[in-house]
Amino acid sequence: MQVEIEKLDYHHYLPLFFDGLCETGHPYEFFARQGVHDMLEHGGTKIQPAIPQLIIPIKNALNTRNRQVICTTLKVLQHLVMSGDLVGEALVPYYRQILPILNIFKNMNINSGDGIDYSQQKRENIGDLIQETLEVFERYGGEDAFINIKYMVPTYESCMIC
Repeated sequence: MQVEIEKLDYHHYLPLFFDGLCETGHPYEFFARQGVHDMLEHGGTKIQPAIPQLIIPIKNALNTRNRQVICTTLKVLQHLVMSGDLVGEALVPYYRQILPILNIFKNMNINSGDGIDYSQQKRENIGDLIQETLEVFERYGGEDAFINIKYMVPTYESCMIC
């Protein structure tokens, strides 16, 4: 039986797909990633009410400390925040649970000296990806976003200052 993606129960399926972000084996990680992105693409107003159920899977994925999993999760978080109105603001109260792990990896940019760092092309340079994610959080998180990010990641500088 096939159901249109818009008709899925977001409170049930979105957290399931987010749970799958911890997977590293093929095809599981692909299905989880694709499922999350498809649901975020078509979810509209159904996404924001499901935010509380996503926090533990997000936290679990980040706490694996697996670079590939963290990079995938950061890209998903950016998509999540930009996926609908007020989604970014709905995430702000959960920064205290999500952001501490980012502090550990924030300054881990790969220094390849004169060599070429191909991870930049695939957006897998973890330090840059964290910075990018924090900026997206600030842009879409409303007026309380910056102060909450700064509290959890003291080295973060606002991207909104002209």
